[in-house]
Amino acid sequence: MSMFLNTLTPKFYVALGTSSLIAGLILIFEWWYFRKYGTSFIEQVSVSHLRPLLGGVDNNSSNNSNSSNGDSDSNRQSVSECKVWRNPLNLFRGAEYNRYTWVTGREPLTYYDMNLSAQDHQTFFTCDSDHLRPADAIMQKAWRERNPQARISAAHEALEINECATAYILLAEEEATTIAEAEKLFKQALKAGDGCYRRSQQLQHHGSQYEAQHRRDTNVLVYIKRRLAMCARRLGRTREAVKMMRDLMKEFPLLSMFNIHENLLEALLELQAYADVQAVLAKYDDISLPKSATICYTAALLKARAVSDKFSPEAASRRGLSTAEMNAVEAIHRAVEFNPHVPKYLLEMKSLILPPEHILKRGDSEAIAYAFFHLAHWKRVEGALNLLHSFRMIPYPLEKGHLFYPYPICTETADRELLPSFHEVSVYPKKELPFFILFTAGLCSFTAMLALLTHQFPELMGVFAKAFLSTLFAPLNFVMEKVESILPSSLWHQLTRI
Repeated sequence: MSMFLNTLTPKFYVALGTSSLIAGLILIFEWWYFRKYGTSFIEQVSVSHLRPLLGGVDNNSSNNSNSSNGDSDSNRQSVSECKVWRNPLNLFRGAEYNRYTWVTGREPLTYYDMNLSAQDHQTFFTCDSDHLRPADAIMQKAWRERNPQARISAAHEALEINECATAYILLAEEEATTIAEAEKLFKQALKAGDGCYRRSQQLQHHGSQYEAQHRRDTNVLVYIKRRLAMCARRLGRTREAVKMMRDLMKEFPLLSMFNIHENLLEALLELQAYADVQAVLAKYDDISLPKSATICYTAALLKARAVSDKFSPEAASRRGLSTAEMNAVEAIHRAVEFNPHVPKYLLEMKSLILPPEHILKRGDSEAIAYAFFHLAHWKRVEGALNLLHSFRMIPYPLEKGHLFYPYPICTETADRELLPSFHEVSVYPKKELPFFILFTAGLCSFTAMLALLTHQFPELMGVFAKAFLSTLFAPLNFVMEKVESILPSSLWHQLTRI
């Protein structure tokens, strides 16, 4: 053994020290990363980046994640992950969107968005038998017309023939310049639409043609009542709006495509009826129903409301999170994982624009539509925005929960079609590496390079090391020489002995 040790060269000890240093740094970093994020950095890199390169597919982890959260219909969801939905809180074109255009000169709606609305109108407000009724035949062509003035003229022409509910709808949406005017037209539409609905209800079983007409009349009536409730909400009659929405949901419980419950949640939050909000969430925040930013963030707001007024990040870090605070944090995790774009607008880190008529769930368009109407409700709850702002893990919850199907990669492209060109589309937030990780990686790489160069070129590296150290200590040597020249030699001699 002694002979073996005597044969070892200085290169061995340099390599041993270098490897020990690198191993120690990796150990410290792994411990810190595990304590902070709850997972191994090396394992995460191996599974996320190296395994796909080697041809491995991690089906088990995705299946386990889906089964653990009870999401048995993930395949169905992934097929429609980039489906565009009608915005339940969409504004009025004539009274709100057009007024914005008159003031700013900008178009708040894109052609793609308006084209989707035209398709919706043709689906909801027309049927195959419209050609048998002159007024409905005119409106069938009006919904396909691209020119707004031509549509309005066609609606007036249809009203000259008889009281046409869809003609009143078009005028209320596009010609009325105020919400009060729109409400007046919708009331006239309700009178005409209710009569058509009652007549078609009696004839719906006489054939497929009458059944299709009754379905159209039902859609028209539900749309009118919903917009009347939204008019009441805009005009400050919130309690009246809530009653109208509740009655509408009771009368037509199967028509969930209009998402009237989201209008109801917003109105109840305005009334600060948080118990009623919780009751609505208990019914619609179900795992079998499609989620939305309104559902997830309203649930987070209610959980945050219970602790936000007394929450302090410093105190929580010292004593740990209580049960209520943990529930609030988990609710925010869930909401941010569903739509990571909303916090920027709620915290006013990014300016809002008018919401589009259609939204993409989990996208920037949905975040704008939610924050446009719900920012005031978050501000009203004391400390809620502070809790959201002090939640330093944002947007890191995206990697934590796996409560929903993977974030759609097509969201950014669809949002650019839905949102106007003057708006900077918010994209899926990338997790930035902490400085310590970059510093550790750079230090390890630099140390390994020095070790390799020392093994290959020991004499040359010795010269470089001496030059580097002499340069590093040159200012200190200069200061020492100045001190030595100033102080008496006897005093300097005593100090050096000490």
